[in-house]
Amino acid sequence: MATAALPSPALLVPTGDARPVEKAAVDGIVDGFQPETFLWIVFHRPDGGARVWYAWTTGGTDLGDRIDRLAVAVGLDSADWLHIGDRHCEHSTRGRIAIQAYPLRPILADVENGVRSPEDRREGLRRVVRKAAEMTGQTPCTLTPRWLGVGPTLLNQK
Repeated sequence: MATAALPSPALLVPTGDARPVEKAAVDGIVDGFQPETFLWIVFHRPDGGARVWYAWTTGGTDLGDRIDRLAVAVGLDSADWLHIGDRHCEHSTRGRIAIQAYPLRPILADVENGVRSPEDRREGLRRVVRKAAEMTGQTPCTLTPRWLGVGPTLLNQK
């Protein structure tokens, strides 16, 4: 009688690449949030660096892209993105992992209802952009940068 050979155990080799572990953590984090949520997940590394992951729960990618198209069409900018996002963001941590969860339905409602950033916050953002340009030798911009996005299409643009 023939016997089946047992599979040999997998050999785990350290690679120095944390992305597969981070991806597994992101997948687990996503499972803990409601549908139609955008997640901004930051892995803080021991060396002081960080890596950002974007993730969406069920229905979030399509709704996020829809919000972005509308926000851009009505002329919302990064000051509005910060203001609207702050109104709805839920912050949490898991060890060195910082999680910002953005329920997308309330963000859509704000975009549809014309919610805008207060002017003092908008001007503060412009000051930061001008100072960054000055410090890097670039030409200062007088405009507020564009809406950054809550959907994958806009967020993944270079």
